[in-house]
Amino acid sequence: MTIVPEKTPSVAIEDVLWAAGARHLAGIDEAGRGAWAGPVVAAAVILDPVRLGRLGACVFDSKLLTAPQRANAAKVIRDEALAVGVGTVPVEVIDHAGLAFAGQLAFWRAVKELNPEPDFLLVDGFQLWSNAYRQAAVLQGDRQSLSVAAASIIAKVSRDEFMRDLEESTPGYGFARHKGYGSPAHRLALDEKGVSAHHRRSFRPIATRIMARP
Repeated sequence: MTIVPEKTPSVAIEDVLWAAGARHLAGIDEAGRGAWAGPVVAAAVILDPVRLGRLGACVFDSKLLTAPQRANAAKVIRDEALAVGVGTVPVEVIDHAGLAFAGQLAFWRAVKELNPEPDFLLVDGFQLWSNAYRQAAVLQGDRQSLSVAAASIIAKVSRDEFMRDLEESTPGYGFARHKGYGSPAHRLALDEKGVSAHHRRSFRPIATRIMARP
């Protein structure tokens, strides 16, 4: 089943599923899919249907929020949600098994971090490669489902924190600023410093630089 997008996140989808008997409904989303460096990070969030008041004022698609707004929203989500799970898949797995598998593994790890265990999944974009849970793919889910939007924020904030830590251990690439995406500053750093252990060698911009080395 696939659900087509609305404009802003609400609990319209969740209300239908809650009314149908779903008690622990999890929204799932990921961050870092298109980056040149760093992990793929997914999050799963089970909202409490009786504790939604604070969430509606701050939870939106993570891409539409500033970094301080995301940080504040992430704190509210962790305070108000029934459960939050985060799954991280490192660059080595992305390069070895491919991005699609890495994204699925991140989803799965996030779901398995949840306590209580979910009984229905709302997944942004496409379903999990598993029939272990009842689920639905929600197109642009972070813009229409509050659960998925909450997961998008947790995933983005968690990955941004990882990339800031990476900047401390591997300085000079600007990971804290561009978060591993292909910005002009990142391209310049790669030209000056070369490819680090944290870059995705299977991605064409990185593979091209490796092949061009004398």
